[in-house]
Amino acid sequence: MPDLRPAADAVARLLDGVTDGQLGDPTPLPAYTVRELLGHLAGLAAAFRDTALKKLGPTTDTPPDSALPVLDDDWRTVLPERLGRLAAAWTAPEAWEGTTRAGGVTLPARVAGEVALNELVVHGWDLARATGQPYGLPEASLRVSYELLAAAGDDDPLRGTNFGPAVPVPAHAPLLDRVIGLSGRAPGWTPAAAG
Repeated sequence: MPDLRPAADAVARLLDGVTDGQLGDPTPLPAYTVRELLGHLAGLAAAFRDTALKKLGPTTDTPPDSALPVLDDDWRTVLPERLGRLAAAWTAPEAWEGTTRAGGVTLPARVAGEVALNELVVHGWDLARATGQPYGLPEASLRVSYELLAAAGDDDPLRGTNFGPAVPVPAHAPLLDRVIGLSGRAPGWTPAAAG
């Protein structure tokens, strides 16, 4: 079972470095500012927690692109708690067994857990790049994302709606850069490049 805690903790650590003045700044996702990216992270944390618990309903049945994410005013306290609960839910062996739902799609629970980890890995990078913060993860977390993205074609629903066609990255590049390239992002992206 992959461990979602390192990725969830890495995203949570980034939150303290986000200033209110950055909420309107661009991110590697053209449709999202930092505010919408944080709203997306809050939504996916709740949804994939429920996916792990097999608590199926609105959080697991709503496609992520159904509406632009809204960031609640209390995000600085709520989002770290949700990230912690997400990671904790996937520590239970039964979370990885059978089938479940995420984003309105029924899929093997094992795959859903890998998708949840990948969402944290890639969107953590998005947030770090958008806010000018360092970002690193254990190789085990990156390897799960790499294998998931490498096996999925550009139009595979497992890639998610916020993942574009793969961007070529040299084979000798760091694993994080290769993951980011497979997610449809240029590893060298900066807010200035978005302007």
